Amino acid sequence: MKQGIHPENYRFVIFKDMSNGHTFLSKSTAPTKETIKWEDGNEYPVIKLEISNTSHPFYTGKNVLVDTAGRIDKFNKRYGKKA
Repeated sequence: MKQGIHPENYRFVIFKDMSNGHTFLSKSTAPTKETIKWEDGNEYPVIKLEISNTSHPFYTGKNVLVDTAGRIDKFNKRYGKKA
C-alpha cells in the first residue's frame, strides 16, 4: 500500500439506518454535527443512512418499501409554489 494516503483522524461514529432505525458503532472520518447516546452511555457523532444491510432487499431477501413519496410530499408542502 502507498504510504501517507490514508486519513489518520478515524473516530468512533454511530451509523443509523433511517428506514428501520437499526444503529451500529464503527470508525469513520466522515464529518457530522449531530450526536446521540450509545448503549455504553457515551455520546458519539451520528451519520444517517438511507439504507443499510439490515434494510437492503439483497441482504434481507425481502422487498422493503422505502418512503420516498412521503419525502416528496413533505418537500412540496414546504417549498412548493403558493397558489
